[in-house]
Amino acid sequence: MNAEFSQKENLVCRLLLALAILAVAAALRIAPHPWNFTPVGAMALFSGAVIKDRRLAFAFPVLALLAGDLFVGFYKPGLMVMVYASFLLSVLIGRSLENRRAFLRIAGATVLGSLQFFLVTNFAVWWLLNSYPKTASGLAACYLAGLALFRNTVTGDALYALLFFGAFAVAERFVPVFREPAPAAAR
Repeated sequence: MNAEFSQKENLVCRLLLALAILAVAAALRIAPHPWNFTPVGAMALFSGAVIKDRRLAFAFPVLALLAGDLFVGFYKPGLMVMVYASFLLSVLIGRSLENRRAFLRIAGATVLGSLQFFLVTNFAVWWLLNSYPKTASGLAACYLAGLALFRNTVTGDALYALLFFGAFAVAERFVPVFREPAPAAAR
């Protein structure tokens, strides 16, 4: 019974640490920053990789985005849906890291998350806004114009992923209550 309690306590502490890191990320979204240099992509990856409860892993980034949009402003609903969907894809990418959080895997997932965000959101801009002609050359022009923002996306995602995953790894290593509980022995 005592071991079960400590394992539950351990899981609660890990969840609280992850949620604290995610809350910092949500707050940083509304701080002044260069375009697309935000913690949201890294937050979505981290949420998917670390939070065991799937519903919570998907819900927290969406709630953080909504809270941030209350401060920075809402935009065209169709575009918002595509942006939110893209971050949910990043949560899915993060889920693939769940029990295998090595540096190279995190780096690959970060680049993949940034790339899919670039592809999804620029397609949405081309499709839903009247900024570009609805032709192949219009789509190409939209992606070309988005390349400057892509650099900020990748850089921000990489920096924040390093901070979030790094802080969590340091806590796991040096604070016993944050360590991954050992799997229960088969009976």
